[in-house]
Amino acid sequence: MTKTMNFGFKKPEDSPGFLLWQLTNLWQQQQRKALKPLGLTHPQFVALAGTLWLSNVYEKGATQAQVAEFTKIDKMMMSDLVKTLIEKKLMKREPHSEDKRAYAITLTAKGHKLTLQAIPLVEGVDAEFFTKQTPGLSTLVQILKSTL
Repeated sequence: MTKTMNFGFKKPEDSPGFLLWQLTNLWQQQQRKALKPLGLTHPQFVALAGTLWLSNVYEKGATQAQVAEFTKIDKMMMSDLVKTLIEKKLMKREPHSEDKRAYAITLTAKGHKLTLQAIPLVEGVDAEFFTKQTPGLSTLVQILKSTL
């Protein structure tokens, strides 16, 4: 017996969400492979890099919530990532000096060094992946920026 399906697209490959899902998964596989020798997952890298970037913006240290918002990482996931990165001695969390309800997160010297090692690996994956996979990269970047 054939069940009726109520999809809005005739074929899965017509769905932009499904295509984005597939492209994201292919890209993440490459990122995982590049970061594995450093002992980092891609979400851990994003949390570290976001913290590093925001350390240049917030003199007193970025809050965990600011890093979550900046990176678009779910707050609960960010909390788990921070705990893991603290255990790995890559990050530290202290009460924020200005906002008593928040914690400032900063990189340790080890975390800073590892993040700087990881950045060229991640950017290398991006350069190779998107050059090969996305001939219209500048158009894609503009679409993504306007969507976010």
